[in-house]
Amino acid sequence: MPEKPFWETKTLDQMDAVEWESLCDGCGLCCLIRFEDEVTGVIFPTRVACRLLDQHLCTCKDYANRKTYVPDCIKLTPGNIEALEWMPRSCAYRRLHEGRALPSWHPLVTGDPNSVHAAGVSVRDRTVSETALDDPDDALDFLAPDLDADRSDG
Repeated sequence: MPEKPFWETKTLDQMDAVEWESLCDGCGLCCLIRFEDEVTGVIFPTRVACRLLDQHLCTCKDYANRKTYVPDCIKLTPGNIEALEWMPRSCAYRRLHEGRALPSWHPLVTGDPNSVHAAGVSVRDRTVSETALDDPDDALDFLAPDLDADRSDG
């Protein structure tokens, strides 16, 4: 019987740094600018990406130093995942925290780092950089509630 993969046998707290980082599917959804409705508290994604997101690769252009350039960038940890309800519903960190399996298109499942793009889950080439906006509030013109849908397969 084959050995189960680490994400099926370990909790998020038990994973080492390499395992933790490999959970990221590279969709880019967590790097979108979001707005919170002041009345309802609902958080809406936009099609405006963080200045450091490579819009084609869906990776951070300077991951190691991102907090220097984007001070409000949130470092995801096992200790804060529960509080980050705005994380994409398809996000591996969120799914595993909620006791759900990785989706079939996840690169750890497929062995292909491009499977997230082939499945149409990523924001590859479908965003505008925040640096292209004249004013940060202009991101409201790019509200994208469709990107808040669960993009996983079960």
